[in-house]
Amino acid sequence: MATSKQQLEVHKEDHHTPSKWSVSLGEEVFRKFVGQANSAVQTVFGDDSLFSPLLFGKFFDPADAFPLWEFESDLLLSNLRISGKSSVDWFQTDQEYVLQAELLEAWRNALQISIEDGKVLEISGQLKEQQREGKTTFDWRRVNWWEHGYVRRLELPEDADWSRMEARMKNDHVLEIKIPKSETNEGIESNSKDNSDEDA
Repeated sequence: MATSKQQLEVHKEDHHTPSKWSVSLGEEVFRKFVGQANSAVQTVFGDDSLFSPLLFGKFFDPADAFPLWEFESDLLLSNLRISGKSSVDWFQTDQEYVLQAELLEAWRNALQISIEDGKVLEISGQLKEQQREGKTTFDWRRVNWWEHGYVRRLELPEDADWSRMEARMKNDHVLEIKIPKSETNEGIESNSKDNSDEDA
């Protein structure tokens, strides 16, 4: 079966807007909000969602940058993997860092992927019902953003070459982001291996 891939645009931001994501999401506020929200919103923020504050086993505001690739996905997602509910995965190879996440149609609405200062990968989008109600004239990220949209911010590893990052939708429902490792680091690693082989 052929895999369809749709390339996504990656926006580059030169500096962090101080008021962007300025309202922190607390655990009590989140639980109250999700308890009163409709099923579509509950799905967007469900435990196995890329945008869930509870994705990593304990509460963590997804608007705060998280050093994802410093952790093994099997460890952080162990509870979800046991229950068979995991829809997110990440890993690294010798050449690149990879993130994959299953996204339902409601989550893909107005999905925006950006790199902030070459240090933070940001995946965000606005909820469909908010757009239908014509609430797009204000910056929803400066207020209680979880009432209007969703976000996941990730720290990039030091050797990530963000300028060559690619993002695409696979089979119309899986977000795949690939961030190549810096060629200078790859060259240093291969040279040090060659030198150690010569010493041996």
